[in-house]
Amino acid sequence: MFNYYKSIKKRDPALKNILQMILFYPGVHAIFFYRIARIFYKIKLAFIAYLITFLVRIIYNIEIHPGAKIGKNFFIDHGSSVVIGETAVIGDNCTIYHGVTLGSTGKKTVKRHPTLLNNVIVGAHAQVLGDITIGNNVKIGANATVVESVSDNKTVIGYKAVIKG
Repeated sequence: MFNYYKSIKKRDPALKNILQMILFYPGVHAIFFYRIARIFYKIKLAFIAYLITFLVRIIYNIEIHPGAKIGKNFFIDHGSSVVIGETAVIGDNCTIYHGVTLGSTGKKTVKRHPTLLNNVIVGAHAQVLGDITIGNNVKIGANATVVESVSDNKTVIGYKAVIKG
């Protein structure tokens, strides 16, 4: 727990002490309960996993599917309205802000959510959609919509909308 606190302290200057993190950081709570739900999901007790996920969504307005794979030191700052889909993969030391969606672009039953490699930062209300890979050390700006893979050490900004048909 102390290493997790230190990793968050580096990314959040508002954090004063470990007690503040434990008591008042909804993203930390959501990740804690996600890890419990993930255990139930992996041992095929999906009902319990989904129940935990549902309660977290109701209490914290953060939805992390228990099928998602999340690395160490993941931090959700502020948290409200975050959605992380079933086949999403998140590497180590990633940070996402409120309103972020790691979602799909269709109804495929295979990998359909993004993969974030290590040290990725996703700004508030950004949407990262589809089976794409976001490289190491990538920064995604607030309100960006990302639908294509991004290579390492890049910054992605802006909203991309294309009219089809």
